Amino acid sequence: MGRLILLLLLIAAAWLVWKAFGPSTWKREEPPAIKGADDDEEFLWELKKRNFKERRAQGNEDTERNPE
Repeated sequence: MGRLILLLLLIAAAWLVWKAFGPSTWKREEPPAIKGADDDEEFLWELKKRNFKERRAQGNEDTERNPE
């Protein structure tokens, strides 16, 4: 009877180890990192573009007022 319980415990332990470290865990992809606004390259590029356009528009307004 003791050998049967020992055999069942060994089978259960092997099954748990397989579930924990088996092939299904080998190819698990990392979830994409959440980016804040200061880490997002596209957001920063759009911000620079918008600031450049605003400065250029202000520069055009200044030259139209003072055509010297």
